[in-house]
Amino acid sequence: MRAYVLHPDLKAATTRRTPEHALAEAVALATALPELTVAGAEVVRVPRVAPGMLFGSGKVAELKERFLAAEVGLVLIDGPVSPVQQRNLEREWGVKLLDRTGLILEIFADRARTREGVLQVELAALSYQRTRLVRAWTHLERQRGGFGFVGGPGETQIEADRRAIDDQVVKLKRQLAKVVKTRELHRAARRKVPFPVVALVGYTNAGKSTLFNRMTGAEVLAKDMLFATLDPTMRGIALPSGRKVILSDTVGFISDLPHELVAAFRATLEEVLEADLILHVRDIAHPETEEQAADVRDILESLGVPEEVPVFEVWNKIDLLAPPLRDALKAQDARKPGIHAVSALTGEGLAALYEAISAALDDERSEAELRLPYAAGRQRAWLHDQGVVTAETEEPDGHRLTVRWTARQAKQFGEI
Repeated sequence: MRAYVLHPDLKAATTRRTPEHALAEAVALATALPELTVAGAEVVRVPRVAPGMLFGSGKVAELKERFLAAEVGLVLIDGPVSPVQQRNLEREWGVKLLDRTGLILEIFADRARTREGVLQVELAALSYQRTRLVRAWTHLERQRGGFGFVGGPGETQIEADRRAIDDQVVKLKRQLAKVVKTRELHRAARRKVPFPVVALVGYTNAGKSTLFNRMTGAEVLAKDMLFATLDPTMRGIALPSGRKVILSDTVGFISDLPHELVAAFRATLEEVLEADLILHVRDIAHPETEEQAADVRDILESLGVPEEVPVFEVWNKIDLLAPPLRDALKAQDARKPGIHAVSALTGEGLAALYEAISAALDDERSEAELRLPYAAGRQRAWLHDQGVVTAETEEPDGHRLTVRWTARQAKQFGEI
């Protein structure tokens, strides 16, 4: 299907991004769907939002001619579009219309592979569809003829649709609860393995999956497209130092993520909360890398990532930079702790990153002495399962243990 991408540049809107870069990202979102061919794209200045059609009547007529000439069947508007605006524009232009939320939902539906991913997408889609029902049937209201009946055909249809959606939401949430419970059991089993978790996070298309594949030898889908990875993937790896860790690849972040998706995919991002170290992968060659990094930091903060968890910035894709700029970044990398300039594609800079990961995971361990009564067999077994016990002696009233553990393990022990 031939699609046309519009980015409304709202005069009153405040955003980190330039309209041109926002349009480029919207085009990249569109090309992430294999069945779409982008026939054109443009920024549309909107000095004042028209409640009925978003754009002014002159611009709507001008765009209609353009869509007819380009044989466009789908218009993608990079921003929120109300149900009324969507219906009016579809009638006027004679095309199907999707706003940013609808497009991202389509991509997620195309990418979801695991049972949880599929259920999360369906839940988010139903939440979105429910909002589309608002005033969608007002044309039927006008056909009532003013007899004063309570509720008309339109209202009845809306309520029926809402009930059907609400019933389906309840079923999905029930199924999802089972899946999440199963994942929690897997996570609890992983906690017993004395290996720290390293989570890769970053803006979508920053190169997380390429880095994941490079570090693990796995074959995770890694393409130059937005949301190539949707479901979290975890692998155990051994660093060159011999240190074993679990590496986790997560869904990419994006600016203005629809609130339906933030809620639905929170469970997916909870893998980050289990991490002992977070690698924030940045596309350092992108013109808006700073803005993307700020979006990622905002999401990490909203997730409630513990302050004690160290975060490394991995400046990826240095292979795309000119040699002088690449050398300058590598020099800055050497001066600033917690910053690592790498190329996941060529492997450049990864040796230093591996060393830093090993050092960070070792440095954050502290020693403590514990006294456990003989009745505390569960806590003692947990400590041994974690591999943190360095010495143990028996005393008349119980065990005295010397442990070397992370702040996270200390917190988990307190919750047993």
